[in-house]
Parts: sequence; C-alpha cells; structure tokens
Amino acid sequence: MSVTTDARPFSATLRASTLEVHEKANYSTYMRALLGGELTREGYTQLAIQYYFVYGAIEAASDAMAGHPVGGEFVFDELRRLPNLERDLAHLVGPGWRSTIAPLASTQAYVSRIREASSWAGGYVAHHYTRYLGDIAGGQAIRRLLEREYGLTEAGALFYHFDRIGSAPRFRDEYRTKLDNAPWDESERARVIDETLVAFECNVAVFDELASRLDEFRRPA
Repeated sequence: MSVTTDARPFSATLRASTLEVHEKANYSTYMRALLGGELTREGYTQLAIQYYFVYGAIEAASDAMAGHPVGGEFVFDELRRLPNLERDLAHLVGPGWRSTIAPLASTQAYVSRIREASSWAGGYVAHHYTRYLGDIAGGQAIRRLLEREYGLTEAGALFYHFDRIGSAPRFRDEYRTKLDNAPWDESERARVIDETLVAFECNVAVFDELASRLDEFRRPA
C-alpha cells in the first residue's frame, strides 16, 4: 500500500505520488509521436475511439455515484465528454461510426477496471481524477495540435473543449479542495493513491497498444 503520512494536503500527496507514472504516460511512444506531429489523422482517431469506451465507463460510474455523499461531490455534468466524443467520431470516422469502432484489448481491460473500482467512491474518484484533470490541463496541447496539424477546431476536436467549466485553473483548484476535504482516513487515502496509479498504468497500456501500430499511422516521410 502507498504511504500517505505527510503534512501536505491530500491533493498534493496524490499528485506527488503519481508523478512518475504520469510522466510515463505523457512520454509514451505513442504520445510523443502524436505530439510530435508524426501521425496521420487516423492515428489520432484511434485514440479518440478508445476514449469513447473509457469515458462511457467513467460517465456510467458518475451516474451511479450521483447521489453518493462522497463520490457525488465529484460528479460534474459540465465535464461530460461523451456528447463531444460522439460528435468528434461522427466527423472523424463517418456517420456509421458506432457500428465500425471497437475497443483494443487494453481498453477493454481499462473499462473493466473502472467498473470494478467504481464500486467504492475512492476508486471512482481515482479514475475520474486521472482522466479529467489531465484533459483540462495537458490535453489542451493536443487540442492545439489537432488544429495545427489537421485543421480540426470544432467537430473532431470537441473532446478537448471545456467551455462549460469556466476558468480552468479555478475549476482545478476547486477539484483539489474537494480531494482535500473528502472524509477519507489514512488507509482510504492510500487506497485512492494505489487506484490512481493503476488508472495511469491503464492509460499507459492503451498508449502502448496504439504504439504497436505506429507503422500504420505515421505520415509519409
């Protein structure tokens, strides 16, 4: 189990405890190729497809947590990504996208983990935190890349539009305050950290599986 005995707010402990695996995800082979402008639009589309399944699981968990005294504090309708992902995939894949897309094996494992972990509030928050705060912050680099490399400013890139949350820095601060105020004891906080580490590793696994297909997605030299 992770050790959380320090004087910092829990949000700071959580961030510090997951920094290494967070960097592992950010600097994965697939993400470096994407952010380096090396991939075709199809190379990005494959990531958007996987996110559709991941966010379907997280947002189903949000629906289940809506009335929970702890988990419900982390349910934000203004964060929901599925409506934007549906519009993105209709543009990127085409009108029949629902019948043509499929999750990777790593994505299926990720979705299963989200469903399993979300049986308790801390597990739900671990997966919610891992994805949404990253999308609000670092994901904006991908939004700029989609515009620059593929001319995608609206449909195709809407996943990274967070217009409904207002000020992103203020929203992130409020989210961290909720983490700090959640009524978890030391043992539960350790469990949240451990599950957040698992969530990051699930993301890394998806990126690694996408990386195994990079030869299909690279732009011609």
